[in-house]
Amino acid sequence: MRSTTAVAFLGLLTLAGCQGDLEDLKRGQQEILAKLEAMEERIQAAQAPAAPQRARLDPNRVYSIPIANNPIRGRSDAKVTIVEFSDFQCPFCAQSVGLVDQVLQAYPKDVNFVYKQFPITSIHPHALAAAKAVVAAGRQGKFFEMHDIVYQNSRELGPDKLKECAQKIGLDVARWEKDVNDPETQRQIEKEMEEGRAAEVSGTPTFFVNGRRLMNRSFEGFKAAINEALAKRG
Repeated sequence: MRSTTAVAFLGLLTLAGCQGDLEDLKRGQQEILAKLEAMEERIQAAQAPAAPQRARLDPNRVYSIPIANNPIRGRSDAKVTIVEFSDFQCPFCAQSVGLVDQVLQAYPKDVNFVYKQFPITSIHPHALAAAKAVVAAGRQGKFFEMHDIVYQNSRELGPDKLKECAQKIGLDVARWEKDVNDPETQRQIEKEMEEGRAAEVSGTPTFFVNGRRLMNRSFEGFKAAINEALAKRG
C-alpha cells in the first residue's frame, strides 16, 4: 500500500511538472515514489519492537540433575557422569550414540553415562512410544540393550518394530507390553522431562558433564569437559 506521504508528494510533483515531458515526468515520479516507500519501510522497521531474544545460557552453571533412579552405563563409582536428555526419533540423537560410546571407551574407569528421556512429540510422533518401550525394558534390566536397538531402528519406530526389538533382546514380551502401558512408565518419562526443563533443556540431544552443560558436542569437546571435571575432583 502506498503511504499517505508518498501519494501527497506524487500529487505535488504532478502539479509542478505539467510543463515538462509527460513520460519523463511519470518515470521520475515512479522512481521518487519507490524511494519514498522504501524509506518508509525502513522507518517502520526501526520503530517496530525488537523480537524477544532467548536468554544466553551460562556455560559455567552447574545444574543439580538427579540420577539415583536411572540405569547407568559404565562404573557406578566413576568420578564423572555424562547425562544426556534425548529423543529416540531425533536424528541428531541417533548420531550421538557412537560419540558417547567413543567417550566411554576413552575413559573406562573415570566416566559413566545416564540417559534421560526428553521426547519432543510435537515433531516426533513415535518418540514417546519409543521412550516407553525403553523404560519398560529397563524394568527387566535391559534398559541400554533396548536403548541401543531402538536407536539402530530410529527411522522406523512403529509398534510392530518396537515389539520386534523387545523380542530380539530377549525380553519377556508380555511383561514388557504390560509395563509399556503402565501409567508409572508415563510418569517416569514426565518426571525426566521436568528435570530437563529445570536444567533449561529445550532441544535434543543436550549433554551435561558433572552437571555442566556441554557446549561443544564433539569428542574433543567431551574430552575438554571431562578433563576439567577430573582436575576439579583431584
